[in-house]
Amino acid sequence: MEIIQTVFVRNNLIVAFAVVGVTIWFSYFMADKLTKGRIHGSAIAIALGLLAAYFGGRATGGSTGLADVTLLGGIGLMGGGMMRDFAIVATAFGVHLSELKKAGVVGVVSIFAGVLVSFIVGAVIALLYGYTDPISITTIGAGAVTYIVGPVTGEAIGASEAVIALSVAAGLVKSILVMIGTPLVAKTIGLDNPQSAMVFGGLMGTTSGVAAGLAATDPKLVPYGAMTATFYTGVGCLLGPSILFIIVSAMV
Repeated sequence: MEIIQTVFVRNNLIVAFAVVGVTIWFSYFMADKLTKGRIHGSAIAIALGLLAAYFGGRATGGSTGLADVTLLGGIGLMGGGMMRDFAIVATAFGVHLSELKKAGVVGVVSIFAGVLVSFIVGAVIALLYGYTDPISITTIGAGAVTYIVGPVTGEAIGASEAVIALSVAAGLVKSILVMIGTPLVAKTIGLDNPQSAMVFGGLMGTTSGVAAGLAATDPKLVPYGAMTATFYTGVGCLLGPSILFIIVSAMV
């Protein structure tokens, strides 16, 4: 047992890949058998991951969830920014530039419109829950843009850890809603071609939610939606701690 434990600890990144792989397989199995595909497997996987992180943190008393467990320390690297950014960038390689150009001005407008609408909704919710300082309002509003934009904005403008955590929670809720809701409304909104997928990705913005939702709708649409959703994240990270923060500060 000591030898096995030593091998697992030394190769904890491989163990992390194996654990995540089994979790994804189980999630897709549950999605197929229990929901008949109505809820995408990635949504179930994210929910299981959040539960595992919670109980892992409670059991170890640490601050990084399952990564505090010695055998699962590789999850900290696998779930870090490096792997995340690599996965996001990799989606762009499935895009045909000829299709990307067809989105044109509409695709660009959808990105800025999506960022602004999501930010306004998040800021209003923050106000309704009693947050009145511009830093908290901006951070929570940015979290509604995506769970990446929220922490980036919060760190840049000096938000508290609690407010940054709320921004991440807001982004995760949005991501899960998008991935679950996309297959349900796809036919109604005409989400069946690369152009509409790019506009949809620009409006929704959450790369994980858009990618999972489009995968459940039509896997061929994933690169197009993920492309504009990635630009959306970049635009949000630029506007959040700068122009949007200045506007909120002037209004509050």
